Amino acid sequence: MARQQLQVLATLDAAKTQWYHFTAIVVAGMGFFTDAYDLFCISLVTKLLGRIYYTDPARPDPGTLPPNVAAAVNGVALCGTLAGQLFFGWLGDRLGRKSVYGMTLLLMVICSLASGLSFGSTPAGVMATLCFFRFWLGFGIGGDYPLSATIMSEYANKKTRGAFIAAVFAMQGFGILAGGIVTLAISTAFRKAFPAPAYVVDATGSTVPQADYVWRIIVMLGAVPAILTYYWRTKMPETARYTALVAKNAKQAASDMSKVLQVEIEAESEKLDEITRNRDYGLFSSQFARRHGLHLLGTAATWFLVDVAYYSQNLFQKDIFTSIHWIPKARTMSALEEVFRISRAQTLIALCGTVPGYWFTVFLIDVLGRFAIQLLGFAMMTVFMLGLAFPYHHWTTAGNHIGFAVMYGFTFFFANFGPNATTFIVPAEIFPARLRSTCHGISAAAGKAGAIIGAFGFLYAAQPQDRAHVNTGYKPGIGVRNTLFVLAACNLLGFFFTFLVPESKGKSLEEMSGEANDEETSGDGAKVVQPSGVQMV
Repeated sequence: MARQQLQVLATLDAAKTQWYHFTAIVVAGMGFFTDAYDLFCISLVTKLLGRIYYTDPARPDPGTLPPNVAAAVNGVALCGTLAGQLFFGWLGDRLGRKSVYGMTLLLMVICSLASGLSFGSTPAGVMATLCFFRFWLGFGIGGDYPLSATIMSEYANKKTRGAFIAAVFAMQGFGILAGGIVTLAISTAFRKAFPAPAYVVDATGSTVPQADYVWRIIVMLGAVPAILTYYWRTKMPETARYTALVAKNAKQAASDMSKVLQVEIEAESEKLDEITRNRDYGLFSSQFARRHGLHLLGTAATWFLVDVAYYSQNLFQKDIFTSIHWIPKARTMSALEEVFRISRAQTLIALCGTVPGYWFTVFLIDVLGRFAIQLLGFAMMTVFMLGLAFPYHHWTTAGNHIGFAVMYGFTFFFANFGPNATTFIVPAEIFPARLRSTCHGISAAAGKAGAIIGAFGFLYAAQPQDRAHVNTGYKPGIGVRNTLFVLAACNLLGFFFTFLVPESKGKSLEEMSGEANDEETSGDGAKVVQPSGVQMV
C-alpha cells in the first residue's frame, strides 16, 4: 500500500523544467568537466614526461616513463578517486550533500595547481611529488561522483530526471574534449616559439627546455573551471529529500524548496513522522540485503566492467594509435610535435565519438529507459571490440587506419550512449535517501576499481608478444589484439549483469527505493519474498 508523499517531494517530482534545474546542471556539471579534464589530461603528457626526465641521448629512441612510474602516474589519481567516492559518499549521507560539496571542489583546485608545481632535484622526486598531489586530486574528484549525482537526482522532476543527471555526466565529455583542445593549443604555441628537430636528427635538441612548462600549464589549467563554480556550490540549498527524509526537518525542506520553486509548500511535520517510521535500516542490515542487495551488486558490477574497458581505452589511446601507425614513431618527431599529434588524435576521437554519445543519452534516456540503453551499449561495445580484434592485422596495414579510428570511435560512442552514462545515473535513483550517496559511492568505487585494473593491466597486457618489440622496461604481454578480446569479454559480462538493475524511468525516487510503500518492497515495486528475489525489467 502506497503512503501519501510529502507535498514538498510531490511538488519536486511534478515541477516543470525551470531555471534552477539548468543552474544545478551547470554547477554540478562543471565539477564533472573538471574531473574529466584532470583525470584524462595526464594521458596526453605522459610521453612528454618520459622524454623530459628519462631520455638517454645515446639510445636510438627517446625516453619513456619506466613501467612502475607510468603505472603510478596514470593510476594514482584513480586510486584517490576510489577512496574519495567511498569517503565522500558516506559523508554525504551523514552531514548532508551541500555540507561537503564545496570541500571536494576546493580540494580539486588546490591539487590541480600543486600538481603543476611538482618539483624535485631528480626525475624520481618530480614523479613522486606529482603522484602525491594527483592522489589527493583524485580524492576530491571521487567525492564529486556520488554528491553530484545525488544532488541532481533529488532536485529533478521524475519526468526528465534521467536527462538532467545524464547532462551533468555529459560534461565529462566536454572535459575530455577541452583537455585535447588545450593541449593542442599549448603545444602548437610552444612549437612555433621554440622549434626543434626530430629525435633522430638531434637527440638532445629534440626536447627543448621550455617543454617542461607545457605539461605543467596543461595540468594546472584544470583548476580554472572549478574556481569559477565554487561560489555557486556554496549557495545551493540542501536537497529537500535529505532535509526531510534524512535530517527529518520538514519545515526547513518546505522553506528551501518554496524559495527555489517560488510556490507555497506546506511543511507537513506529522506526515513526515509517519513516512519515516521504521525506515532506519542500515547498509549492512538484512532489510537492505533483501530490498536492495542485488541492486547494489548489479550497479557495482556493471560499473566495474564498463570502466575496465573505458579507462583502458581512454588512458592508452596514444599507445593504440602508435601501434596502428596513426601516430609516427617517436624518434621521427620532436617532443612537442609528439604531444601535438597525440592530442590531435584524441581530440578527434572525443569530438566524433565520445561527446555525441553522452548527448544521445541525455536526449533519449527518458524515452528508451536506462535498461534498454545500457543493454544496447554493452552489446554494441562487444561487437565493435570484436570487430577491431578479429581483423586486427588488417587494421594495422597501410591505408586502413581511418577504418580502425572509425570503429574505435564507435566503441566510445556506445560506451557513452550506454553503460558509461547509465551506471552513473541509476545508483542515484534506486536506493533510499539516507543511503543514496553511500550506495552511489560504493558503485562508483567498484567502477574505479575496474578503471585501475584497466589502467595498470592494459599497460602490461598490451605489450607485444615478441620480445624484440616490447617497450623498454616491460615484459612481453598478450598484445593489443588479445587485449581487445579481453575487453570485449568484460562488455559481454556487463550485458548480463544489467539484468540485476531495475528500470527507474518515470518513477519517483521514493517508489524506486521503497520509501513510498507501507509493505516491504525490493525497490522497484515488487514485494520481497526472499533475499534472492528481484523484479526484472
